[in-house]
Amino acid sequence: MADISQSQGPQWPKISKAWFASALILLAVAVFETPQFWPTVQFTADALLGTAPFIVFAVLAVGYLKATGAENLLAKAFEGRELRMIGFAALLGGLSPFCSCEVIPFIAALLAVGAPLSAVMAFWLASPLMDPAMYSITAGGLGFEFASAKVVAAVSIGVFGGLGTMALKRTAVFTDPLREKQQVGGCCGVKKPFSAKPEWKFWTDSARVEVFRTTAMENAVFLLKWLTLAYVIEAVMIRHVPASLVAQVLGGEGVQPILLGALVGMPAYLNGYAAVPLVKELLDMGMADGAAMSFMLAGGVSCIPAAIAVWALVKPKVFGAYLGFALTGSVIAGLAWGAVA
Repeated sequence: MADISQSQGPQWPKISKAWFASALILLAVAVFETPQFWPTVQFTADALLGTAPFIVFAVLAVGYLKATGAENLLAKAFEGRELRMIGFAALLGGLSPFCSCEVIPFIAALLAVGAPLSAVMAFWLASPLMDPAMYSITAGGLGFEFASAKVVAAVSIGVFGGLGTMALKRTAVFTDPLREKQQVGGCCGVKKPFSAKPEWKFWTDSARVEVFRTTAMENAVFLLKWLTLAYVIEAVMIRHVPASLVAQVLGGEGVQPILLGALVGMPAYLNGYAAVPLVKELLDMGMADGAAMSFMLAGGVSCIPAAIAVWALVKPKVFGAYLGFALTGSVIAGLAWGAVA
């Protein structure tokens, strides 16, 4: 029998969807708006250069947290009374450097050892909304006040979802919540959580130095590809989306623009990095402050990596509750920010 394993075609390198989308948009501009091609490229390059200090800080901060093993402190969030666990899990979820793929094995391990679903829900909701890198990028694009308010909103939404899950844990929604075969894999691999104490002087350990280098490079590429896509979209949006339309639909006062911001943000599947430049431009075009907040929060929870982390482990009814808590919390946070901004 012939060996067909050697007759397969060349193996093409896997291209990131973000890079592919950026190239596709630029190609479309080159073909259909040829005079605007170089202005679009220059706009993107200038925007990246302006954001560079925040990118560098974000990359170094996440690298340090990973290399020291600071994430192991999250073990304390899941000890003690349930109310305490909910509050601590929401707080650390909003401040931890976990990427979405790491959440899957991390949460699977917690559920396996009996951590209450209420505390897990609090961590799940807060985790994709804010982390040190995202705070830096958000502050650079939208200001430190907005970034700090988003931290408060992320933790609050986590607490809201945790308390809601605790209150409803005996209902049909939360009884038997886990899938029979949990998918515990992830692009970052499965590791035993809380396996060691943090080592703050990581540079004395060659293995930790390598973790710092690898993490810093991975995050630099991650931020660069998503922000490039965001700035390319922003350049096109400035030319083709009338500011009057944005102001009419998402501007003004009241609940409507905030609710619309959340309803548009949730299916947009934008992570918290890519959303920053777009929201900045929408604000300049007349988007209401509260709508901007609800848009970013709802979109952050429902972005593909964050949603998959939940879907992989729990049944659809619990996933629906996750989205319901996120949408409701986003609208409430948007109303609060709109009132004080």
